[in-house]
Amino acid sequence: MATAAKRPRAEGTSGGGDKPLLAFLNWCREVGLELSPKVSVSREGTVSGYGMVALEDVQRGELLFVVPRAVLLSQKTTSIRGLLEKEHGALQSQSGWVPLLLALLYEYLAEDSPWKGYFSLWPELGSLRHPMFWSEEERKQLLQGTGVPEAVERDLASISYEYGTIVLPFLEAHPDVFPLQAQSLELYRQLVAMVMAYSFQEPLEEEEEEEEEPNPPMMVPAADILNHVANHNANLEYSPECLKMVATQPIPKGQEIFNTYGQMANWQLIHMYGFAEPYPGNTNDSADIQMATVRAAALQGATTEAETRLLGERWDFLCQLEMVGEEGAFVIGREEVITEEELSATLKVLCMPAKEFRQLKKRDSWEEDGENSLILTNKTIPKLKASWKVLLRNSTLLTLQAYATDLKSDQELLHNKEARAKLSWKEEQALQVRYGQKRILHQLLELTSS
Repeated sequence: MATAAKRPRAEGTSGGGDKPLLAFLNWCREVGLELSPKVSVSREGTVSGYGMVALEDVQRGELLFVVPRAVLLSQKTTSIRGLLEKEHGALQSQSGWVPLLLALLYEYLAEDSPWKGYFSLWPELGSLRHPMFWSEEERKQLLQGTGVPEAVERDLASISYEYGTIVLPFLEAHPDVFPLQAQSLELYRQLVAMVMAYSFQEPLEEEEEEEEEPNPPMMVPAADILNHVANHNANLEYSPECLKMVATQPIPKGQEIFNTYGQMANWQLIHMYGFAEPYPGNTNDSADIQMATVRAAALQGATTEAETRLLGERWDFLCQLEMVGEEGAFVIGREEVITEEELSATLKVLCMPAKEFRQLKKRDSWEEDGENSLILTNKTIPKLKASWKVLLRNSTLLTLQAYATDLKSDQELLHNKEARAKLSWKEEQALQVRYGQKRILHQLLELTSS
């Protein structure tokens, strides 16, 4: 994905021949969704599909567009909100997305939906690029070791279960509301991908954060047009009457306006949104070392049955402290360990002398000391105890073994223009995900070698 855009055509109507865009812009005027005259919605000058481009210089703090709350599409604004409220108890799920998905299903299929103009700019549902729509073989071949295939398998299982146990019975119970074509697992899966890629969740107020469940997702027309880069130049602000997209830095004429989807690693971007940022653009990229992999690396150093048994005790102790879990991962960023508290505690407990561990187990609480609170960065990791570095290095080596390719082959492919030009879109995106992770892991190898 590029970081700058080409100059768009005037007025943002792609020469007047883009009927979906014209329908969307007309709909915006009808519902009071106000676009600044300084911005244009267009395919030209954007990195992917439709996007928003500056027609004039935009200053930091300037308003780019305003979305009235009545225009938002959610379980509270849909035409079937009364039915969803009535059946609220039956629509509870682990994801919390079912009410919105049913609202989308109804409005998307309804000929007279108030959001018909909004849907005109949606991508074709059959052309979505999330890995959940790749073949299992493609995911395994291209994304092995990245964590994406496992995340997709969990998603597909969850979607199928949610559809079969909650959604389909609801659709069958209301044939007067939903047409027969709504009873489609594939359509439901496509709408899940749309919610993953295009929905927004309004943040809770600070005083609500500990007590309340997260706000349910909602669709925000116009805001979901903006593409993402880590170094974004716009941000969505929430107020009681409306949502506002505001410039967070000056945007020169002709440049694309980017929102942020959050601090997302490339594997999260490809998984949830269907794209990755080319190296080295994603400053939020990270690599995971599975917690179970660290345990496996520690087991490699156990030479007797007693040492193996003691390692099991250490691991159980860390589980009790909620520092590790069977499916958890330590997250390694480009400059620092993001899960530094969990990783430093794990290294400490797994590497401390047996006598010291016995004493630790007898304490009533986990007492912080200088080592536990150590911030793990590229500057501090080389200064760790030798035993910590050995365990971290061995864990990294085991992690790298999970990939189908090595760093050198990916690097050669990345810099070979002729070979890279022959890559399919999926192969290119997967290459970016793998390469970014391996660069971080190899950097960790260097930091733990001194």
